[in-house]
Amino acid sequence: MRITFNGAARTVTGSQYLLEANGSKILLECGLFQGRRAETYERNRNFRFEPGGVDAVLLSHAHIDHSGNLPHLVKHGYAGPIFATPATAALADIMLQDSGHIQEADAQFINKKRAERGEPPVEPLYTLEDAAQVAQYFRPQEYNRSFEAAEGVTAEFLDAGHILGSAAVRLEVREGTRTTRFWFSGDIGRYKLPILRDPVLPHEADYVMMECTYGDKPHSDPMEAHREFHAAVLRTVARGGKVIIPAFAVGRTQELVYSLNLLAEAGQLQHIPVFVDSPLAVRASKIFGEHPECYDAETLEFIRTNRHPALNFAGLKYTQSVDESKALNFLKGPAIIISASGMAEAGRILHHLKNNIEDARNTVLIVGWQAPYTLGRRIADREKEVKIFGETYLRRAEVVTIGGLSAHGGQDMLLKYAAAEKGLKGIILVHGEQNAEAILRAKLAQAGQKMVVYPELFTSMDL
Repeated sequence: MRITFNGAARTVTGSQYLLEANGSKILLECGLFQGRRAETYERNRNFRFEPGGVDAVLLSHAHIDHSGNLPHLVKHGYAGPIFATPATAALADIMLQDSGHIQEADAQFINKKRAERGEPPVEPLYTLEDAAQVAQYFRPQEYNRSFEAAEGVTAEFLDAGHILGSAAVRLEVREGTRTTRFWFSGDIGRYKLPILRDPVLPHEADYVMMECTYGDKPHSDPMEAHREFHAAVLRTVARGGKVIIPAFAVGRTQELVYSLNLLAEAGQLQHIPVFVDSPLAVRASKIFGEHPECYDAETLEFIRTNRHPALNFAGLKYTQSVDESKALNFLKGPAIIISASGMAEAGRILHHLKNNIEDARNTVLIVGWQAPYTLGRRIADREKEVKIFGETYLRRAEVVTIGGLSAHGGQDMLLKYAAAEKGLKGIILVHGEQNAEAILRAKLAQAGQKMVVYPELFTSMDL
């Protein structure tokens, strides 16, 4: 069995790993690499294998850095099965189509600039139409059920606790008389996250390939983060202000809605409207409601005792049209608006920030990591003036940043994950920057785990 690391090796983006055994080729993940524009374009356009020669794809979850290059794979000859959980297949479909729309819009923007310089146009990596072709290849598989992924390779999806439908992948690879048990973590979630079941720890494995995104730091209890969130919301409502929340459409938005639902059930959000204003988030939330098989016992009990879905409650409205979104600009009195994008770089959130950031009664609530140079980062850094749509605005709104809402396991969870299966032949660390890996590897060594590798990009390993 050989594995080649074509993405998310010594970095956290573009997950893509090619497994070869018994003459079969299986692709674990097919994510978009995200980085500097020129490098991104070339990396994503050029596979280091023949797409038509791949026998199967196994997808751990729907996030674009894990699924986002599937349309390009299909466009260039892949016609085999894409195995994923039912929820992942449904989420990936809408996210890939959204990505296709973005690819087209980005190419259109770039080509305007190229035309001004007399340069030829570039083609989008893939289009909305290309992305829509992927759905026909999904072969949904339930959790905890073995299936034949390729000749001599049996696979099973187990809860990862990261986003709806996310899974670890356990493989049994039979080569002659030898069987290798291989566990791929996908993105590792956390204990006690709302809605989702907790991650299943590795078992019956010879090798574990796992992410190490937060190998350098532990996370606090997520319930503490939700208490901070509730306090900020109630404080703002009490002074008659609006809470504006930039949030990623899949995962974070639904977690926040569930948290607000708890407040509403406690009678603390009476007559306060809550709006989810993101077309992708609206579609994703509908899919969340269609997959209660992914819910934890607490969420199922919450639904049973309150007789309504966990992601719907009195006062919550999912805006559908542009006109509905624009109407939010004229709201009087307290309200809560959750909108994309998560780093406030594009989308409807820009209009809500523009219309509310200069009012001291309001709060901008930052609930996720903000990349350098983004508007979200400038707000999180509490800059006095910010530019939105090229215009300068004086920030008078309160800014609240809440850590601890990450859907990735922290260092403590990663150590627990790595130690779960005794007698491992080796641990392969991927999906993590070098500083995070070095600190995690030192911790693993202290715990007695010596067989740890951190492969370089485009290298291969025989197991």
